[in-house]
Amino acid sequence: MSRVAKNPVAIPAKVEVALTANNIAVSGPLGKLNQPLTDAVKLAREGDSITFVASNDSQHSRAMSGTVRALVANMVQGVSQGFSRKLTLVGVGYKAQAQGTTLNLDLGYSHPIKHKMPAGVTVQTPSQTEVVLTGVDKQVIGQVAAQIRAYRAPEPYKGKGVRYADEVVIIKETKKK
Repeated sequence: MSRVAKNPVAIPAKVEVALTANNIAVSGPLGKLNQPLTDAVKLAREGDSITFVASNDSQHSRAMSGTVRALVANMVQGVSQGFSRKLTLVGVGYKAQAQGTTLNLDLGYSHPIKHKMPAGVTVQTPSQTEVVLTGVDKQVIGQVAAQIRAYRAPEPYKGKGVRYADEVVIIKETKKK
């Protein structure tokens, strides 16, 4: 059995969980999330927690028990507290501006980049070089952050580009004559 799956997921008071045979729905003050389930994992609700057990002794079933537990824990945290991801723009003239559900980026190209946010993701720009993404689905927040970073990934000589706030870019030494 997965070590991750041995820990039950605690359900806060303001979060509601609905278990069916092949789906789990979690709703809370920030929104609702659904996740289809596999037959390889058995879920059981015991009071204010959910436990996860592999349905058989196969490697796939044991691995999926930890995966499903992590997904459900992220769903519970997302609908109760939410997730956020912060990006910083490093470079002369690089700037970002949020307009509703669109993020306008100037990243040194000949044209501005307009990135439309998917449903459930809000974008804020506290300053021209900071972008904060918030939402309830951890996977969607990470995917949108990766797409924005891909427009201009940090380069290794000056470190210019879009980077995660906690990312460390190792700067290479330039070629000597």
